Amino acid sequence: MPKMSEASSSSSARSNGPSEENGVRVIPKKEYKAAANCLAEAFWHDDVAQYFVKTTDTETWSEDERWTLHVRIMRSIVHAHCLKGLALTVGPNYDCVALWMPPGKNMDDRLTMFRSGMWTLNLKLSKEGRCRFQTEFLPLLHRTKSEILGNLDNNSWYLVYIGTKPAAQGKGYARMLIEHVTKQADDQGRVCYLESSNDINPAIYRKFGFETVSRIQLTRGPSPVDLDIMVRQPISKHTSPDVTNVEHHGQTAETA
Repeated sequence: MPKMSEASSSSSARSNGPSEENGVRVIPKKEYKAAANCLAEAFWHDDVAQYFVKTTDTETWSEDERWTLHVRIMRSIVHAHCLKGLALTVGPNYDCVALWMPPGKNMDDRLTMFRSGMWTLNLKLSKEGRCRFQTEFLPLLHRTKSEILGNLDNNSWYLVYIGTKPAAQGKGYARMLIEHVTKQADDQGRVCYLESSNDINPAIYRKFGFETVSRIQLTRGPSPVDLDIMVRQPISKHTSPDVTNVEHHGQTAETA
């Protein structure tokens, strides 16, 4: 899924909460809407986000209708991560939000799909949007991650989303939310994985030890949407898993 971006305005949030460490805290379920609103603003102009709401059969929709659907998608994803993954924030007003999926976890089970509202997207997305999301996007991401990581797939940390508000730029918030997990990954000897749909971001992620290993494409739209696949190998004094099994595919492209 798309990664680092900026939100255009602030949303309200509590300045403290459970599991707080160095300003980084876990977002509880009751706050998922506020966190999702932040990410919705951050990714409103993202090519992947627009891929599901701006389709051939939503040409007559207003911007407000597309925005409402976009927010619903983000709320479902954030809620699912609050239930089964790791949703983190830092700053007084959700200045930066990151969604991680820990090793051995996923949000694909029926209970999580039901409780998070992910199942309702089948009803809210247009026919083409649903096809892009359910039959192209999700299968492509699952298949690519499995092929790239191999037997490390279920033993990795997966950065799904991270977004920072413009007013909070330059404060090191994104670094805090990334390193909060990469330090754990190093201690555990685990790889980290992400997809990035913004051409600017790979250079930023390389500063945290990620390297581009492949590129995939979404092709049902009028023009292809590229996503860079990046993997970070553990840097640890402890014994690390055999990361040589991670394949490097250069700039190859795949379609669903």
